[in-house]
Amino acid sequence: MRHPTRLDSCQYLLSSPLNDTLTHFADHSEGFSHDRINRYLAGERIPPRLVWEHVKDHIALTPKGDVIFDDPVLDKRHARKIA
Repeated sequence: MRHPTRLDSCQYLLSSPLNDTLTHFADHSEGFSHDRINRYLAGERIPPRLVWEHVKDHIALTPKGDVIFDDPVLDKRHARKIA
């Protein structure tokens, strides 16, 4: 079983814009388990500059538009309630 790469992660996000969970990624990726993907993402640091370079040509800028980035990968193991 090989390790996920940055390319694997980006290709998945581009092909699955509605469901970007680790479970969905693992279920639809040959050879990657949920745990393997989780360990990869926990150690991978993708700088915002690199993300912007890859998405800027796909964003239609308008005077009334906003771009919002959200990091859904939060450590919530000590949370009493998850929103």
